[in-house]
Amino acid sequence: MADIQSESDIKLLVDSFYGKVRKDDLLGPIFQEHIGDHWDKHLETMYKFWGMALFAQSGYSGNPLSKHLALPIEQAHFNRWLHLFFTTLNEHFDGPVAGEAMKKAGLIARTFLTRIMAFQSGQPTLFPAPPRSDN
Repeated sequence: MADIQSESDIKLLVDSFYGKVRKDDLLGPIFQEHIGDHWDKHLETMYKFWGMALFAQSGYSGNPLSKHLALPIEQAHFNRWLHLFFTTLNEHFDGPVAGEAMKKAGLIARTFLTRIMAFQSGQPTLFPAPPRSDN
């Protein structure tokens, strides 16, 4: 098994991972509710994100935490997300870049969980609250 080396490897990782997420009984409904029919756009964003995270490629911009703050998610969701991500990495890749992807995913999950829990409990965060919907 080879390491993550190229944009096509990132696409394989992202597409395989989100294929699992979409079918997952815990994560799938949350993603579907918030992404709806815009999976192509989300996947493109994730290709750019992981290209930036693993290869310092340009093209990604955004504040991913702010998009997740108001979601109804907790530790179980992050545990599942990491399990699916690590499983996907192990199915397709082996090497130092894949190891770095695991480390970064773990750091992202811990950071997001900590900040989301703070936001949900009313504690201040470093990021502004997402706009409220009055629907």
